[in-house]
Amino acid sequence: MGLELVSETKDKVRPIWDHLKAASDRQNSYLDLRRRNIEFSLGDQVFLKIQKCVGSVAYQLELPPELDHIYDAFHVSMLRQYRSDPSHIVYVKEIEVRLDLTFKEESIQILYREVKVLRRKTIPLVKVLQ
Repeated sequence: MGLELVSETKDKVRPIWDHLKAASDRQNSYLDLRRRNIEFSLGDQVFLKIQKCVGSVAYQLELPPELDHIYDAFHVSMLRQYRSDPSHIVYVKEIEVRLDLTFKEESIQILYREVKVLRRKTIPLVKVLQ
């Protein structure tokens, strides 16, 4: 009686597992169409240096001292590979970052000005030279 019950249960559970596996594979195939396999190694630059891997899809970054109140582990989807370009250098000493992670940017010259009207709203548009 006991062995028959176990065998019968296995026979009923096996098709259920097969259907679940098929559904899971189908969902993974939809996900894989949009997924990019991104892997970084220690020392790579993603605007900041990678300190270590935290799991398979998260990396711990070397943040500057001004950002020490921010958690330093980021998911791979939030990171982009950095390609070195001298014009990308930002001198941090010239920028004062506030506690809410904003900074005041001063424009050099106003190039274009327009006011866009939407029903009851007016939106000023200004193009500036930074």
